[in-house]
Amino acid sequence: MTELYFFLQSHTWVALGFTFIFALLVGSFLNVVIYRLPVMMEREWQSSIEDYQQDAQETQTPALDETRFNLATPASRCGQCSHQIRWYENIPLISYLVLRGKCSQCKTRISLRYPTIELLTALLSVAVIFVFGFNVAGLAAVAFTFCLVSLTFIDIDHHLLPDRITLPLLWLGLLINTQNIFTSLESAVWGAILGYLSLWSVYWAFKIITKKEGMGYGDFKLLAALGAWCGAMALPLIILLSSVAGVIIAVVLMATKKHHSGNPLPFGPYLAIAGWVALLFGQSIIGAYLGSF
Repeated sequence: MTELYFFLQSHTWVALGFTFIFALLVGSFLNVVIYRLPVMMEREWQSSIEDYQQDAQETQTPALDETRFNLATPASRCGQCSHQIRWYENIPLISYLVLRGKCSQCKTRISLRYPTIELLTALLSVAVIFVFGFNVAGLAAVAFTFCLVSLTFIDIDHHLLPDRITLPLLWLGLLINTQNIFTSLESAVWGAILGYLSLWSVYWAFKIITKKEGMGYGDFKLLAALGAWCGAMALPLIILLSSVAGVIIAVVLMATKKHHSGNPLPFGPYLAIAGWVALLFGQSIIGAYLGSF
């Protein structure tokens, strides 16, 4: 394993190819995480509510479906005909192309989103290794990318940023920066603190003024995690980039009639985009800005 690591360090194009293939496989797993994690959380919430109601009423309530449901069980199946997907039907990108985007049994069309997430994960990971190299920083940033891809699509689907991803991401950022990989530990700690408090303050100010909630607590935790990875100095850039990305995407969605102005948009994907850009190019962007003066 050590020999492979050093070999990939010294052979850039081989490392990029290896990263592409590995990230495709991870992208396939991220599809599972994006779909199943919110369902797992909902089942746990329902179970907790039923337990509370049963304790309060001291009466028996109908039991939840006890079928195991996690990231490994049950095996993936077609949502239309329940055909169990075999391993050779689940090869990232290739199986989708061979099957022409349809179930092998009932010929129901498979959502283009699955190969899109696989390809997106692979391309972003290759970009990370191209920028940082095949080293500790590059591998850490690839893990960072995997988390952001998962959070982005979960938030799009459910307006939810699970603590099971945001909190480990935050602690991993602090751990990585004990070695000053992306920023100093002091800057990482202040980035986490200020990242959380900045959106927390905006949330409460908006709620007091309008009596409405403008965002969720998951956004605070995600920005805290981004601050832990990128450092306190990157927070203004992240907030600016996320705001610009939000405006552009909202305008495009409304122009294409895929979104109505009265409907809320999740802020997590814009934070994720901005955080990824800031980790890879933040220092260059900030340096160029300061250099202009």
